[in-house]
Amino acid sequence: MKTFSWISSLAVVLVSVLFAYFYTTNLAFELEHIKNIDIPVSLDILRDNIKNYLNLTSATPSSDISSPPPTTTTVITPAQLATMSRITLPRRILKTLLAKQQSEGAGATVRRSIGTPSLRSLNPFLMLDHFSVSPGAGFPDHPHRGQETITYLLTGGMDHEDFAGNRGTLNPGDLQFMTAGKGIMHAEMPRQNPDGSPNIGLQLWVDLPKELKYCEPRYRDLKAEEIPTVITEDGKVKIKVISGKSYGVESLKDLAYTPVVFYDVEVQPGGKIEQEVPQGWQGFAYILEGADVTFSDGQQEEKKVSQWHNVVFGNGKEEDGVVARVEETETKPGRFVLVAGQMMDQPVVQYGPFVLNSQEEVYQAFVDYQSHTNGFERAKGWRSEIGKSMVH
Repeated sequence: MKTFSWISSLAVVLVSVLFAYFYTTNLAFELEHIKNIDIPVSLDILRDNIKNYLNLTSATPSSDISSPPPTTTTVITPAQLATMSRITLPRRILKTLLAKQQSEGAGATVRRSIGTPSLRSLNPFLMLDHFSVSPGAGFPDHPHRGQETITYLLTGGMDHEDFAGNRGTLNPGDLQFMTAGKGIMHAEMPRQNPDGSPNIGLQLWVDLPKELKYCEPRYRDLKAEEIPTVITEDGKVKIKVISGKSYGVESLKDLAYTPVVFYDVEVQPGGKIEQEVPQGWQGFAYILEGADVTFSDGQQEEKKVSQWHNVVFGNGKEEDGVVARVEETETKPGRFVLVAGQMMDQPVVQYGPFVLNSQEEVYQAFVDYQSHTNGFERAKGWRSEIGKSMVH
């Protein structure tokens, strides 16, 4: 009887955790591709219970970063551009892939381009979602361990709350850098927009170095007005320097443990950007909206990429940056995010929202979450206020 009780309890935990990663639209594929994890419950039980849970894949809560004075916009003149280093060998394009739209949870849609059958991961990145969440949908209480999440809100508003009492709101242009570390439980819910429009943004999951998997959880909220902006004098290129350095302008520091550069780039017709990227780092560009963007593919070739496509770049020894432009004949600007991260030499075992380095650590995460220990003590009996509306 004790064994049966333990198995039943663990099954409930597994169901809630699995839904953070296994969506109803591709559940069969995901279950088929689980490697080296011996789940002590039947898949039939899991399938029967999954329908009782909502999808749990979001980012969340509050900030402990001090807010500096609002940053100003830096205008770069042609004379200044002439003195800056140029890209000698643009990064090659390894592949481009369309982030197809799929239903997510209740009333939400997601375009996922990293963490799919076509691109399971991109060291150190685990997942990239371009989400759209309408009022009435949301991401109720769910756990994380062993990774960082970066949430960038493009339009609308999202409320967030965690089991430590942190609460806050992301507004358009705001970001949140969350380090799950040894464990966090939180919820995120959309705001009600006056015009009824959905809340849209990006969420990126980033792996944590092995030595930081069990660090204390933390948040770094970055407000839109704190992000430095670079504009060329002709107005053809605008860059929000979220993390990193662009045309001599640097972002705020210490936003995430895992080294990442992150730029929001808008290029007008006839404009061109040359952005350095640390050599050896893995990078990609995701087209958010507007005109097609033409990227250099090595030194000689170019490739035009349209909205909702992810461009995965090479990281060769001599490749020092990304070159992109929008053709003069276009009628609107092209907007994309350019992201790169320092690669890690470590195994990755991901099971739902738990990202560790071994099967044993994943099992332990289940046990800790179930028993409210080793980082999940405050999860016992906790229910978020903002997530209660999603409880059926």
